[in-house]
Amino acid sequence: MKRIYLLILAVLFLTALANAQNPKVEITTSFGTIELEIYEDKAPITAKNFLHHVDQNTFKDACFYRVVRMDNQGNRNTKIEVIQGGLFHDSIVDQIPTIIHENTKQTGVMHTDGVISMARNQPGSASTEFFICVGEQASLDYGGMRNSDGQGFAAFGKVIKGMDVVKQIQVQKDEGQMLIEKIKILSLKRK
Repeated sequence: MKRIYLLILAVLFLTALANAQNPKVEITTSFGTIELEIYEDKAPITAKNFLHHVDQNTFKDACFYRVVRMDNQGNRNTKIEVIQGGLFHDSIVDQIPTIIHENTKQTGVMHTDGVISMARNQPGSASTEFFICVGEQASLDYGGMRNSDGQGFAAFGKVIKGMDVVKQIQVQKDEGQMLIEKIKILSLKRK
């Protein structure tokens, strides 16, 4: 009888574990909607930070403002392809606390097509700026050489719907990687 009870508990636990889902977030723009899965299970520090800002409506005046393509990086040795969004030098950004750098070696979340990650200068300087990868971007992972510190960037989720919107944003006209017409984020909320 005890074995049956333990077996039932194990089945219930495994069922609950299988049904546990990471949160979903929708980014709505004039180009369409991008749906993200946020990896709370793999990148808890970075995911919690992003979801906190979603829940607090920190992104109410956010936009996509930077596009990086193979044709707009000059002679840079390590090239990437991303779109970048967030508050874009808003005065509030300086008041928002930064978070501990959670790199890809720790999380196992690599910069593959559609992965969302935190933009930063130095490790531990990320707060609200994020980017979405277009294609595989291994140079953004831990040990990658996009930044000379080799720490990579903090990936924390992935686009599950709307990569066509990401790609449409990426091809908009830019000047020095900065979009000539920023793409306003109309809403950024949990689904």
